[in-house]
Amino acid sequence: MPLLFNVRHLEKKNLELGGEIPAIELELDGLDECIHVTLPIKCKLQVQLLKDGILVEGWLQTTLDCECVHCLRPFTRELDWPSWRCFLSFEGEDKVKMTNDYVDLTPCVREDILLAFPQHPLCEPGCNRLPPASTREVKLMPDPAPVTASSSVWAELSKLKF
Repeated sequence: MPLLFNVRHLEKKNLELGGEIPAIELELDGLDECIHVTLPIKCKLQVQLLKDGILVEGWLQTTLDCECVHCLRPFTRELDWPSWRCFLSFEGEDKVKMTNDYVDLTPCVREDILLAFPQHPLCEPGCNRLPPASTREVKLMPDPAPVTASSSVWAELSKLKF
């Protein structure tokens, strides 16, 4: 379920939003072959109406399932934003999109999680181990065919009819 709130409710008082956002809602899987978000994103947010926009403050937390880019071992990494903030403006080119007085915070949360993805996930700092032989792909080049006068590239090109 998306993280929605009604702007009209903010006219009376600030809103408290909390709970979990299923990872599938954020469409993060498949963006990086070494990083997967499978657990829900936990959040507790305070939403308040300001003169020129909406301020959202609170915390977000999730766990990434990663694969080390050096040794290919799986590991997890916690992402935690103890003081996450988002300002949604009512004007300008970054104007907040409303549908029937509802605002969806899901794209803002998704963007910040994407920005927090490690560029080169390592299971531990300075990991320089090779992956186990069972997980490494060994690609051997086939033996080249012996070159003979009749199998030269020029002979093959001469067979073409234009």
